[in-house]
Amino acid sequence: MTANREIDSILQRGADGGRITPEEALLLYTEAPFHALGEAADTVRRRRYPDGIVTYLIDRNINYTNVCVTACKFCAFFRAPKHKEGWSHPTEEILRRCGEAVELGATQVMLQGGHHPDFGVEYYEELFSSVKQAFPQLAIHSIGPSEILHMAKVSGVSIEDAILRIKAAGLDSIAGAGAEMLPERPRKAIAPLKESGARWLEVMAVAHRNGLSSTATMMMGTGETNAERIEHIRMIRDVQDLAVSRGYQDVPVEESHAVGGFRAFIPWTYQPENNHLKGRTQATTMEYLRFIAVSRLFFDNVAHLQASWLTTGKDIGQLSLHMGVDDLGSIMLEENVISSAGARHRSNLHELISMIRTADRIPAWRDTWYRHLAVHRTPADDPTDDRVVSHFSSIAIPGGGRKQLPLVEAS
Repeated sequence: MTANREIDSILQRGADGGRITPEEALLLYTEAPFHALGEAADTVRRRRYPDGIVTYLIDRNINYTNVCVTACKFCAFFRAPKHKEGWSHPTEEILRRCGEAVELGATQVMLQGGHHPDFGVEYYEELFSSVKQAFPQLAIHSIGPSEILHMAKVSGVSIEDAILRIKAAGLDSIAGAGAEMLPERPRKAIAPLKESGARWLEVMAVAHRNGLSSTATMMMGTGETNAERIEHIRMIRDVQDLAVSRGYQDVPVEESHAVGGFRAFIPWTYQPENNHLKGRTQATTMEYLRFIAVSRLFFDNVAHLQASWLTTGKDIGQLSLHMGVDDLGSIMLEENVISSAGARHRSNLHELISMIRTADRIPAWRDTWYRHLAVHRTPADDPTDDRVVSHFSSIAIPGGGRKQLPLVEAS
């Protein structure tokens, strides 16, 4: 079989829902014609979601501390313990921001922060329970395996005990944070103090087993090889195979397209400012788009594929809707981590809806579990709140919805 015929055969099998191997995925990523690759990936999207709907979310990313002992080389957000620019927010400030988010229509909050040397399971129990008590309508899709491992170590408990306790306190879903690159070589190069990729996946598997689904992410462009990019998604797919085979789920199947385990895969691109890597390596737009398409073909067991317009820009985010993507993610009422490294793309509710509609898709507002809250089939169905805008600050409502509390100095 010639190379072209082999590629055509793999593309057809993937488009039909058949499984492709990591070796075949690498061949597609490096050699498949761009338009044929995108067409095959979009065929998968159309088969999964024949109604043509592309979803978006309204949420707020709230950082409770920038103090971190892990010092990842790509991170521009963290400050070491005792650093004069280190801070931690009191619970009252986090609740204020949650209140603003609810006022703007958010259904989800993402609470994230550094590996603070003093923050064990007890801290997160208090934080999550406070948010749930004040705003029971908010889904807490927060922290990642790295934070869970850190809190368990600080408190001297097992991973499973930590997960069960924070779930009981109100955690609804685990974010894919901290995945970066899962294969050993690139991970050690950019985050030598972080847990291994296998350990990251182990935490996710324990969470899935205990009724918490999650997302999975990947950061492209820090010097990893093409083969390592494919190995990253192979590692995720293997864990998802386990979740699917055991029937894990955290919402009734009839209420959601997603089963338990990983609900969505979200690749994003490394941002080069204000960090130790200094932008020496970055992923190109074509590399990103090709990887999006290969991911849709490769993940026959992950329901949703989300584009990262925040790191690639809105034009590329919209173009990705023709490469197999069915979700544009959040408007992000607040985001401070990636933006500190140079990602300054912003959007608003009307613009995100327009991006979807002008790509010949139907916009739909979703919740954490991809249940549709509103479908905007025509402009007459569109929401009218002009305040729902991306922000890179602590104030989501212009002028501030509530008095801002002072920061607590890092100890």
